[in-house]
Amino acid sequence: MFKKIKLLFLFLIAVSQGLQAQNSKRLITGWEFVKQDLGGIWEAVRPVGKGNPEELPFWQKINLPHCFNATDATNPDVHYYQGPGWYRTNLEIENPYNNGRTLLHFEGAGQKTDVYIYTTKVATHVGGYDEWTADITDAVAAFKKLPVYKTQFKGKIPVIIRSDNSRDLEMMPSSLSDFNVYGGIYRYLNLVYNPPLAVDKIFASASVDAKGSLGKLSIKARLLNPDQLKTATLKINVVDPSGKNVLSIDKSINTFQGDSLLLETSVKSPKLWSTELPQQYEVKLSLSANGQTYQLSQKIGFRHFEFVKKGPFTLNGKRLLLRGTHRHEDHAGVAAAMTEEMMITEMKMMKEMGVNFIRLGHYQQSRIILDLCDSLGILVWEEIPWCRGGLGGAVYQAQGKRMLTNMIEQHYNHPSIIIWGLGNENDWPGDFNEFDKEKIRTYMKELNNLSHQLDPSRSTAIRRCDFCRDIVDVYSPSIWAGWYRGNYTEYKSVSQSEFDKSDRFLHVEWGGDSHARRHSENPDNALLKIKQGGGADERAGDASLYGGGARVSKDGDWSESYIANLIDWHLKEQETMPWLTGTAYWPFKDFSTPIRPENPVPYVNQKGVIERDFTKKESFYIFQSYWTNTPMVHIYGHSWPVRWGAEGEEKMVKVYSNCDEAELFVNGKSFGVKKRNSQDFPAAGLRWTIPMQKGTYHFKVVAKKGKVTVTDEITQEYQTDKWGKPTQLTLNKINEANGIATIEVKAYDANKILCLDAANEVSFNLIGDGELIKDQGTSTGSSKVQLYNGRAIIRLKTNQKKSIVSVGTKDMQTVFLNIE
Repeated sequence: MFKKIKLLFLFLIAVSQGLQAQNSKRLITGWEFVKQDLGGIWEAVRPVGKGNPEELPFWQKINLPHCFNATDATNPDVHYYQGPGWYRTNLEIENPYNNGRTLLHFEGAGQKTDVYIYTTKVATHVGGYDEWTADITDAVAAFKKLPVYKTQFKGKIPVIIRSDNSRDLEMMPSSLSDFNVYGGIYRYLNLVYNPPLAVDKIFASASVDAKGSLGKLSIKARLLNPDQLKTATLKINVVDPSGKNVLSIDKSINTFQGDSLLLETSVKSPKLWSTELPQQYEVKLSLSANGQTYQLSQKIGFRHFEFVKKGPFTLNGKRLLLRGTHRHEDHAGVAAAMTEEMMITEMKMMKEMGVNFIRLGHYQQSRIILDLCDSLGILVWEEIPWCRGGLGGAVYQAQGKRMLTNMIEQHYNHPSIIIWGLGNENDWPGDFNEFDKEKIRTYMKELNNLSHQLDPSRSTAIRRCDFCRDIVDVYSPSIWAGWYRGNYTEYKSVSQSEFDKSDRFLHVEWGGDSHARRHSENPDNALLKIKQGGGADERAGDASLYGGGARVSKDGDWSESYIANLIDWHLKEQETMPWLTGTAYWPFKDFSTPIRPENPVPYVNQKGVIERDFTKKESFYIFQSYWTNTPMVHIYGHSWPVRWGAEGEEKMVKVYSNCDEAELFVNGKSFGVKKRNSQDFPAAGLRWTIPMQKGTYHFKVVAKKGKVTVTDEITQEYQTDKWGKPTQLTLNKINEANGIATIEVKAYDANKILCLDAANEVSFNLIGDGELIKDQGTSTGSSKVQLYNGRAIIRLKTNQKKSIVSVGTKDMQTVFLNIE
């Protein structure tokens, strides 16, 4: 089934790029990059003799998309690079249109970008997340007249791009943000050929009443018409989700300035877009002038949504509980430069987990992600990167308005989008010598008005800025029950209190960090230190690992076991809150951040339900058990090889499933059938207490939902030997396949007993011809990492040669391992 879905996604993505699809080419190969500044543009294009000083700086061959910070963002020994970098390539450019325009279309590049054709600067852009184009037509024509066009460049056009992510207080987002302000051409770059008359933007407004009986469709367009052509022929076809043509228009138009209404019509009983059945119509437009034609195709969807005042959220007239998460554009080994295939995998995993809503944090994201949300049926809150730091001056504020305008205009047609986000944590000062709440309120009102002016059909929202909560349509306070404040059992009461303060309440950002592969026999122990009734709202300093009152984020064990309980409690409570619009867990995937160097995986926010390389944590299956219908079952502990306790001690075995009942078998013996009850915490009643003796245990569960049966099984050791302080390390190769060796370190006490609660930070190093697979920002891909239950894993490319791997930690002797 997923194979068919993937093919559908690829088709939908290709269609969504139809604004320029007929003559658009992704520029992926043939690039060179240097991670520093140049003395000037001449250094990028001057003739170079081998071995001469002009060879400097040395350029490396790369493919696009590309991020400066692909690995240094999670290198535990350095702060990630913030500064300029240069890209260059030589392109064959021949526009097939008579008097056509040639464009470079950037889907996103961070954070400031200059574009050159040879030594001529043709464009500058500020902002790392919105799309933009550089018209290179005239510069290309001028360069072709120079002798070097044929001599030095052999009939190709030198394209040089400077990208710069240097710290800049007068630019959004703030470097105080809990994510990296990445640099590079980290989204796709396209070479586009347009005829003299083309479409810059199309605005298709598809609306329907709550009953779904009458739809309205209006189409406006903004043209690219540098030659000021006077007349054109316009053709529009509207195709319904089944492929049937439901409307055709063929007419002459007088070309226009600004935006013009091309079509306004009614559609009786349109086929609706929903999270369960995301049906989309297709608008096909053809624009012809002087014998040359521009074509585009745009997907749209009819749906009606409402955040009911003092009530829930409705889609197409029915209550829908928003089951959400968040996404950062970030991945192991590439940082922000995710490929289309990676994005497809990530969004498929979200849908597999049961997500029907996503907040894109904290900036406009790739058009590919929005296309996937449209086709998968995932509702969207998308926001501009006004995040932390306070409010800058005129340049800063102009950028925010420009980015809001670009985001709305560029993603206007996506039926998945229901909220334009105006800011995040704007009550967090630090970038400016002034923090004036009234000035922030004034600017927030200006953004709110601009959003409604550009798009009256969607809601506005912010998260965590209480003194602006009355300005926007929907407000999300900061509620981190059981992590930054309080106990997770306070979640419902605190949410109710916050709901009462807002006309329209939506809770985005909840959860907590978990170090993948770390588990606990007593995960809630830290809650004993926390004062009850203190509330669950995050306060200044709570994100720090130092000082302040007791809180799980500082005093807990950061185990998957604790987060499993926290998530389980939240999800079971959400089923009993009829007024709740919904929530969004923060985030779906671990991501890198410059402000958390002391985390178990340094420089990584570990709150995700999957790791940075798509490895699922246990919590993924808890969400799936509440949010999906396709029968599933999962025994907790697939990444927990050794449990511990006293001889004969009863241990809880938890099973997460959406099935009606499940039966557990331990070493082949049945321990009975349990019925699922979502309100029976933990694990919705699917839990068994098993008396355990030292040795090996095989657990198998058989779950049934109607006539469907699903199973899961794991094997664990049970250790009864008690350990003392860890005093020694061992290092062993535990696997090798396809040239990749897996190395495991373990911590033992003086009696050589495995220390299953050891959480020391260990450092891996390598000498020789192999290569550690490190700086991935994962529990198995970092040269520095905290142990999980007394062990840690790293992998290396052997290159079929000799290497020596070492691992060390404070107060223990470094150990070595020969790899041959």
